[in-house]
Amino acid sequence: MEAVQKTYTYYCWKICNITMKKFITRAISGIIFATILIAAAQNKWSLLGILMVFGFVCLFEFNKLIEQRNRLSYLIFAALYFAFGFVGIFFKKGNGINEASQILHVVTVFVLLFLIRDLFSSKSLPKLLTNRYINTTFYISSGVVFLLLIAYNFGNYSPNTIVGMFTLIWLNDSFAYLIGTNFGKQKLFESVSPKKTVEGFLGGVFFAALGSYFIFKFTDELEFSSWLIISVIVSIFGTIGDLIESKYKRQAAVKDSGRLIPGHGGLLDRLDSAIFVSPFIYLFLRILNYVS
Repeated sequence: MEAVQKTYTYYCWKICNITMKKFITRAISGIIFATILIAAAQNKWSLLGILMVFGFVCLFEFNKLIEQRNRLSYLIFAALYFAFGFVGIFFKKGNGINEASQILHVVTVFVLLFLIRDLFSSKSLPKLLTNRYINTTFYISSGVVFLLLIAYNFGNYSPNTIVGMFTLIWLNDSFAYLIGTNFGKQKLFESVSPKKTVEGFLGGVFFAALGSYFIFKFTDELEFSSWLIISVIVSIFGTIGDLIESKYKRQAAVKDSGRLIPGHGGLLDRLDSAIFVSPFIYLFLRILNYVS
């Protein structure tokens, strides 16, 4: 009996030790990633560069998930990023870019709504050749472009807007994980992501909403009500974006999109929520800019 107890104690200690090591690794890599992103956001050129690198890496990881080997998707991303980011924002070459960005926005939201529809259906997410290019263009590439457009926010460059958005995403993800792990009982979407729970989702919504107040207090770009709405958009559509990537990974029979970030997986695993939610936040900011 004593030998059994010692064995049980040993394995409990071993499991706790492994869990703690994973948590520390995840925390350190997460802090480094957040520091790099926040530092880059302080200058428009450094953000332009870091998001371009992030876009290519995420596109590479997503192409592996959907078994896309053609280089055309990278050329499309480069063209979109150059046109709407480099030229459209920083050089302001005519009004045509503004109209083109609106068209890109409408098509992107339309494609994302179809992805949401497919998420809630029993069939697999589209992987046909035509759909692959549609998804790499209007899901991944456009999502990164709109992250940059959010930072510009229809006027002067505003690092606080993009940093605030990412802060809300991190708060939502972190507290959804913590509360779901410790208190979660009811599964949110078991067929796609067995570890996500309703309690975790609600916890993420609450703490993201709470965080929106402090972001408002320390920034002057938006009113509190606007940050609160953004926190809700982040919680809902960010979670959906995470679920969509999880379904792609499940179809590809892989746990992570890559191994670039220790404890987190690939870069797409860290940015899936931000990439998916960015067109919806941009839509809200556009409406806000129109009515104000």
